Amino acid sequence: MEVINIDLKDRSYPIYICNNMLDDIGKVVCRHTKSKRIYLVTDTNVYPLYYEKVKAILNNAGFDVSKFVIPAGESSKNLDMLKNILEDIYKSGLLRDGSIIALGGGVVGDIAGFAAATYMRGVDFIQIPTTLLAQVDSSVGGKVGVNLRGGKNIVGAFHQPKMVYIDTSNLRTLNKREILGGLAEIIKYGVIWDKELFEYLEYNMDEILNLNDEMITHIIKKSCVIKGKVVSLDEKEQKLRQILNYGHTVGHAIEALTGYEKYIHGEAVAIGMVYAAKLSLKKSLIDKEYFDRICALIKKSGLPVEYGELHKEDIVELIRHDKKNKNDKIRFVLPVGYGKVDIFEVNKDEILSILD
Repeated sequence: MEVINIDLKDRSYPIYICNNMLDDIGKVVCRHTKSKRIYLVTDTNVYPLYYEKVKAILNNAGFDVSKFVIPAGESSKNLDMLKNILEDIYKSGLLRDGSIIALGGGVVGDIAGFAAATYMRGVDFIQIPTTLLAQVDSSVGGKVGVNLRGGKNIVGAFHQPKMVYIDTSNLRTLNKREILGGLAEIIKYGVIWDKELFEYLEYNMDEILNLNDEMITHIIKKSCVIKGKVVSLDEKEQKLRQILNYGHTVGHAIEALTGYEKYIHGEAVAIGMVYAAKLSLKKSLIDKEYFDRICALIKKSGLPVEYGELHKEDIVELIRHDKKNKNDKIRFVLPVGYGKVDIFEVNKDEILSILD
């Protein structure tokens, strides 16, 4: 088992990375809880795979476990579902010294974490991510929240977990689409921070797609280290942390316009990364060779690169409401070189020009 520490002073926490060691979760959770009361949130995909096993392990460690199962998918990440979870937590009798565990992917982690941030003005929270995307991105950093009908993650908070427990063997139960969705976020880290990671993905994509254990563990660890560094330097997203949104400006708009049903998050981010790179090329921030390599890596992974039948004016309208924007200025994270990005203010016409 490897341990990565996220350095946030009194809010610091470990990320445990292991393979086929779910049986150890009970003793690890004991180190990071104040009481033996646990409220666990999962979804209809994960529940039949892991809930009974995790519950038995926690019971054997002395924990009393209550649960809530949400329908799988982004459409569950809304205020109505949050209200149902909070009402049920209260009914379960969880007190301020209890803990909420998210067992699942990014949707589960986001809504369970937001419930933890708001219930009794904040209770402890633990992440057990079971998807690649959640393991490398959404489970780390403390961003939690839900969607509004017209925008993604518009309602939320910063609420750091007490620990993250990543068991890479869980990835064997995912379908290929979910694996690719996670790879989109890993490609993002290569573009925004780490040229060597980008090249590693280029050279080893076939083996990674076959879930080579050593390579999967390597890229998960790399991703967590990168995100941990960024979050430790800018926890509340004042500036630097915004670079983690590379590809998300267009991606979030695409998700919202398609009702969070046509594309999973990683697919939308992949499309967004292509169009952000295209804008970067148009502004002469990167050369054609690097633009082509970004697009080729996304295509090689099997992710989409085009947004389909949507109207570009509708995409721009939603982008105008992006959380990064300030004083009505549209802000984009754009590549400026290998392993480097910066944040730029762009206008509507510039965005329309590349959305073809």
